[in-house]
Amino acid sequence: MWETLVTVASGGLGGLLRLAPEIMKGFDRKNERSHELAMMQIEVVIVEKRMEHDMRKVDAAMTIAEMDAISAAVKEQGQTARKAGKFVAAISALVRPLVTYWFVIMFSAVKIVSMAMAIQAGGDWKEVLVSSWTADDMALLMMILSFWFVGRTIDRDNGRLA
Repeated sequence: MWETLVTVASGGLGGLLRLAPEIMKGFDRKNERSHELAMMQIEVVIVEKRMEHDMRKVDAAMTIAEMDAISAAVKEQGQTARKAGKFVAAISALVRPLVTYWFVIMFSAVKIVSMAMAIQAGGDWKEVLVSSWTADDMALLMMILSFWFVGRTIDRDNGRLA
């Protein structure tokens, strides 16, 4: 009886031992697939980062090209004005300031007239004054001030202004 039991047990144990490599291969395949999936996800992230980096390089190159084009245009304008004579150079130098003055005068006139109309319609002058100055007005003012006082100073200090 023991012999039969030992035979059956050894046969069952032998069968289990033959299945063990197959079971191990299954676990190994599962681990390989998980590893491959993780590697693919990492590759996707790397490709995305490379594409983002390349786009930033393109944007930077375009910005540099735009700045070079603006610089070349300003230099050419200065050279053309100098060749045309002092009178033409003076008029050319006055174009931007005159346009700025004209814009500031027109902008101020529109603001003053609109505030006067609001006060005539019964608005309190304090509320009218506060509500007439918007974020867009502040942005416009900052753009003009930064052009005339910051940008021009930087350009002058870098030797870009003719």
